[in-house]
Amino acid sequence: MQDPLPQIVDSHCHLDFDDLAADLPDVVARATAAGVTRMVTICTRLRNAAHVRAIAETHGPVFWAAGTHPMSVADEPMATLDELEKLARHPKFVGIGETGLDYHYTAETKALQQDSLRLHIEAARRTGLPLIIHARDADDDMARILTEEYRAGPYSCVMHCFSSSAELARAALDLGFYLSMSGIAAFPKSAELRAIFAAAPLERILLETDSPYLAPPPHRGKRNEPAYTAHTARVGAEVFGLDYADFAAATSTNFDRLFWKAAAWAKAA
Repeated sequence: MQDPLPQIVDSHCHLDFDDLAADLPDVVARATAAGVTRMVTICTRLRNAAHVRAIAETHGPVFWAAGTHPMSVADEPMATLDELEKLARHPKFVGIGETGLDYHYTAETKALQQDSLRLHIEAARRTGLPLIIHARDADDDMARILTEEYRAGPYSCVMHCFSSSAELARAALDLGFYLSMSGIAAFPKSAELRAIFAAAPLERILLETDSPYLAPPPHRGKRNEPAYTAHTARVGAEVFGLDYADFAAATSTNFDRLFWKAAAWAKAA
């Protein structure tokens, strides 16, 4: 008898985006066939929360999170704590965000982004759910705000799709946060990023696709989907010098520790 396929988790995807929504049942089925037993789909604009919630309600392996993406803060009403706390009452709502700072394209809204980030951090504190952070070209401000806010009151956090500096990685790890490995880590020219992951504790590593973006080889340049978490996981196993099954088990345990609400749901199912 063939050994069962190791189970892995896609901790961050966007199943409501048009690229994936057209054939979503097949997308979920392919993920399950690849060993991806759970997926967290992220709502980036709170106006779309009902639609994203419905995806999680329709598909057993899918959980959801919501927040205002930093690149959208100028186009969206500022989130409120009441709004985020109300969303968090849903049984399959497992995280706050994604939120964060992105100065690459939207540096002109940095003050608004910082206000939004601090509000989401407070929501994470109040709900006990992990914060999901997007960081691009804002390492100094990101490290400063995360540290200031943690000192004001602890919270849990994952640096989603981590591709920033070793300094930001260390700042996040020093706060007890997690780093999430996406398809970027599998790109041939990402040796420096792989070295950052290799220097991190294994118990702080998660996996994700950020699909429909950032497909790992051999699908680079095409639509990404949760099934491709397996390709990044195989690269991650090499980075940590582990068998695929052992790396899959470790990252799944990490997911359960951070996304405790998803773990409790799975246990009760």
